[in-house]
Amino acid sequence: MPTEVEGHGAFVLQAGPTEFTVVPGLGLLGTSLRHRGREFLVLRGQAEAVLAGHTTGLPLLAPWANRIGGDTYKVNRTRVDLSDAPGLHRDANGLPIHGTMIGRAGWVVDRAEALNGYARLSARFDAAAADEVMASFPFPHEITVGMRVRPGDLDVTTTITATGRRSVPASFGWHPYFQLPGEDPADLRVHLPTGDRLQLDDRMLPSGEEETGYSRKAPLVEPGYDDAYRLRANHRLLTVSGRSRQLTLAMDPGYEYGQVYSPPGERFVALEPMVAPINALGDGLTPMVAPGESYRARFRITLL
Repeated sequence: MPTEVEGHGAFVLQAGPTEFTVVPGLGLLGTSLRHRGREFLVLRGQAEAVLAGHTTGLPLLAPWANRIGGDTYKVNRTRVDLSDAPGLHRDANGLPIHGTMIGRAGWVVDRAEALNGYARLSARFDAAAADEVMASFPFPHEITVGMRVRPGDLDVTTTITATGRRSVPASFGWHPYFQLPGEDPADLRVHLPTGDRLQLDDRMLPSGEEETGYSRKAPLVEPGYDDAYRLRANHRLLTVSGRSRQLTLAMDPGYEYGQVYSPPGERFVALEPMVAPINALGDGLTPMVAPGESYRARFRITLL
């Protein structure tokens, strides 16, 4: 199972016709998801892009996913100033985005094995020992990720454990870039869940308004998407389909929000599971993990 991707150590998890490649040294990045010989992940810019802080493939977004609405936030009595924090990535408006774990080394792989009918990997990252992570998120914690491949699906479980004396705000997510190989772009459709669509302002931050009971099936190529949703029970699926192929991302209740991103005219779509909404740290809307406790969230990708 061990291999290399662009000179970085990698693991290939294979079960029947399905294989997933993950690179611990690039932030535990998923670089390939193949089923019956066809590639379903998009790795724009390769390793160089990841090391520059750009999202591609299947990256973990932590300690927070998406944007924070400014350079300060407060959790309980702890006020955090991000103005000079190292390792931050910023969007076009200068807002901190997607945490500090993209492309980050330091992951420890505890287990990688192929068993009867499936393959799995478990890895952990001690954020409390990473000064650059703590500079913008001073809440000691450990991240553990379990990945399991079975024929036709990939299952990813993410756990954060509060390892210090402070409660830890849970605000992580994933940002997988998907494609449907061999499909005509004109045939691609995105199936959006029944839920509450968050209205976003011109900085892509929640305005406080929501469109309730939103559900939609629409072409991928036009008009493009950058939409955020509060998910509802029994409606935790994001799907992209074509004439002969379909990919579904199903989220357990640990993920209460989802984001759909695809610029107009592109053939890829990012279906993003998120624990908390955009600017959750700024708005105080994160679940809190008490010292010694854990928060766990799982999603599954199914390929047809």
